[in-house]
Amino acid sequence: METASQSHQSQYIDPFAAVESLRAALDEVGIVLPSLAVDPASPALRLIDLGRVRADVALRLADSLGGGQASTHHPVSNA
Repeated sequence: METASQSHQSQYIDPFAAVESLRAALDEVGIVLPSLAVDPASPALRLIDLGRVRADVALRLADSLGGGQASTHHPVSNA
């Protein structure tokens, strides 16, 4: 949960710089999020749109964030 201090600090973060920092970090681990961008519909909120990704990209992202802990053996759901 975000604290008041964290919320206040986020007001000073440039969303465009945040997108470029995230893009560079993802590039270092070979992950591309084609839709990664600042959300133009909410400039005051400084939201970042991460977009949609294929399941294999989501698992690679989870693996990168979790230090290699993501499981690739998930059952396929037809639902």
